[in-house]
Amino acid sequence: MNTARRSLLAGAATLLSLAVTAPAALAAPAAGRTPAATPPAHMSTLGGARLGRPGNQVNLAPGVPVLPKDLTARSWIVSDAQTGEVLAAHDAHWALPPASTMKMLFADTLLPRFPRTTEHKVAAKDLAGMGEGSSVVGVRAGRTYSVRDLWLGVFLRSGNDAVHVLSAMNGGVAQTVRDMQQHADELQALDTHVVSPDGYDEPHQVSSAYDLTLIARSGLQKKDFRDYCSTVSADFGGERIRNTNRLLSGDTDVPVYQGIAGVKNGNTTHAGATFTGVAQRGSRVLLVTVMNPQKREHNEVYKETAKLFDWGFQAAGKVEPVGELVPPRSAASASAAPGGPPTASAPAGQAGSRPTPAAATGSRGIGTALALVGGLLVLLAGGVFLVNRRWPLPDLMHRRPRP
Repeated sequence: MNTARRSLLAGAATLLSLAVTAPAALAAPAAGRTPAATPPAHMSTLGGARLGRPGNQVNLAPGVPVLPKDLTARSWIVSDAQTGEVLAAHDAHWALPPASTMKMLFADTLLPRFPRTTEHKVAAKDLAGMGEGSSVVGVRAGRTYSVRDLWLGVFLRSGNDAVHVLSAMNGGVAQTVRDMQQHADELQALDTHVVSPDGYDEPHQVSSAYDLTLIARSGLQKKDFRDYCSTVSADFGGERIRNTNRLLSGDTDVPVYQGIAGVKNGNTTHAGATFTGVAQRGSRVLLVTVMNPQKREHNEVYKETAKLFDWGFQAAGKVEPVGELVPPRSAASASAAPGGPPTASAPAGQAGSRPTPAAATGSRGIGTALALVGGLLVLLAGGVFLVNRRWPLPDLMHRRPRP
């Protein structure tokens, strides 16, 4: 790392330690209520002071392309998946309903726990509690499915039924929500509050473009995660299913994006359309998250994502970053040890770093208290994170037609 970059990161760490972060109570929009039209006055500064400021954040300079003019998303972020540099952002820490992009956290939490060949006979109670109008892949009680098939149902068709079956295998929905929250805390996804494992609209269920990017970056370290999220189509229960990620599978008004390799889309009444994508050009791997475009055109979330990818690939290597994706808590602690490189991540338990819902329950408090211990156990179960100011991604799996 060069001296200028090291100084920049050290300065960011100082700013983080002194900054006034988000107040302790930033209530999420209740189900049935449209999210606020403007971002809160105070947002988290995790990853850099500029990421807590409203509006576009980008360092324009000679040779750096201007941002696309017609972006309408409430929040978005463009980052380098390997270095963690945030190239540009817009209200990146605005806590908004995530829709099915929450399934990335579900997968990153549970994938290491069940071998893909494990089979499970679905009981009727496994499918209980799904929200009205949930997206489903067609899981049926009384039938036996492999874990691999269930994950294909989660990633390709955003099947809430598959999520509920996998949650049942994990001890139930409530246990899975606690596990997901602990893992979010370990990843320092501190804008995220989990209420349902499938991302269905629920009061106080929120995440942010910044957090969803952290979660995707963590998930992409796992081979199965990369495999499932890059699969275009697969057989499920005797039927052929196709990935609803239109940058991966294409549509009449959205071509397949060059170099796309996942990750996850979502859409609900109150979240609007949400999407996190990963794409590679040459040796450059970018992550883009877009939340809730206000332009109500067909596939708008993918169109705006593609524009941001185009900008990112043109700007990478030329634009000075406006922040960084922080490493998980355990990796940050290790790098802060004597002899380790400096880190700009916020200290564990930084006050005000998470928006606390007004109706937070006692079990949520326990989950926070156990976050470090539980998150570390999940980390050890899933493998050691390779974070040292650079997080090399394994080879991506590009557009797999068949698993």
